[in-house]
Amino acid sequence: MNKINKAIDMKLVKSINKNVRSSTRKLKPILKSIVGKKVDLAIRDLTFSDKRISQDVKKTISSAVANAENNYQYDIDKLFIKEAYCGKQIIMKRFRPRAKGRAAAIIKPYSNVTIILTEKTKQKDTHGPKS
Repeated sequence: MNKINKAIDMKLVKSINKNVRSSTRKLKPILKSIVGKKVDLAIRDLTFSDKRISQDVKKTISSAVANAENNYQYDIDKLFIKEAYCGKQIIMKRFRPRAKGRAAAIIKPYSNVTIILTEKTKQKDTHGPKS
């Protein structure tokens, strides 16, 4: 019962970026690297990343920070990334002509990126010595 109350008290801030022009296979390593980090560290890491798609992920995080600041009046310095995941979207199919009258399919996938932020609060230690 106690765990349910903790989940209700904690406000989550969500930002979704739809139609990101990349596959989920390329997005997942970037998203796994930022989960659990403070927001300013994650934005810094994405700024210096070599991947093209990291700019879109950085934009989504910035949008979530703006939502937290304007809608929930959270302190930006205490925000951290609780969850970051991606899902499949539409797939554009194009065809490239090949030898002997054949055609080869070119698949251009799109993805959704979801970033969930929460504010880090100090928790009291319930375990350990009472002294």
